[in-house]
Amino acid sequence: MEDLLQVGVITTTHGVRGEVKVFPTTDDPARFKKLKNVILDTGKTRMELTITGVKFFKNLVILKFKDLDNINDVEQFRQAKLLVKREDAVELGEDEYFIADLIGIRVISDEGEELGTISDVLETGANDVYVVSRDGKKDLLIPAIHDCILHVDIEQGQMRVHLLPGLAED
Repeated sequence: MEDLLQVGVITTTHGVRGEVKVFPTTDDPARFKKLKNVILDTGKTRMELTITGVKFFKNLVILKFKDLDNINDVEQFRQAKLLVKREDAVELGEDEYFIADLIGIRVISDEGEELGTISDVLETGANDVYVVSRDGKKDLLIPAIHDCILHVDIEQGQMRVHLLPGLAED
């Protein structure tokens, strides 16, 4: 399991006072209001930053960090990921999982057939859809609904599913 979870990506600067625009990669952008610290990952280095201000603009979050007070301090952070430690992540409800924990787990049908591994999670309006990569076959798309998802065991790295008619046709 990942110890760090991505919550956003810095897209650009905002104004001249060190604020940045962040595209949230969490399903609840309001979580930034309660977030005190993030880890900035530039791909080469990581540094912990303290959030001192949060605003919302359209589909973006505007963040201000402690001790970064002008545009020159934050310009270099474009496209950097913002991460949180697992213990600082939002509480999950029943049958909720972090996408990072689902990627790579094995998917097995209720008939015992090994179907493949989850390679992506598509977030649609109604429900998420799990993309299951299969060797030599087209990806399998399984809706994340109770009729299909029977059991998820993150610790064992496996998911048991029921394929509704028409889902597995090639």
